[in-house]
Amino acid sequence: MLNILLRLIILTAGIFLASYLVPGVTVEGYGPAIKAAVLLGVLNLIAKPVLIILTLPINLLTLGLFTFILNAFILWFVGYAIAGFLVAGFFPALLGAIVISVLNIILNRFV
Repeated sequence: MLNILLRLIILTAGIFLASYLVPGVTVEGYGPAIKAAVLLGVLNLIAKPVLIILTLPINLLTLGLFTFILNAFILWFVGYAIAGFLVAGFFPALLGAIVISVLNIILNRFV
């Protein structure tokens, strides 16, 4: 339980960092950021493995770089689903997904 809560905090911090660094990604407070982190975590847990299997040929051709595109589409969807969390387009979603992924990789090394 503590591990899940810690990962949720890391994901929320990644969303805040993406909103600070990437123009086009905005968060209007802690509530929408936490809701976006929960939805992003659930989608990464359930939908992302299915999407990776469905796009396996193109993912193999791009040597795994297509995963960033999948992350961007998931983040863009979360921007539409959560009020107070806005992702202005595909390229801000791509940059935001990269920022969130890098921060998750770095902070999960310490967990």
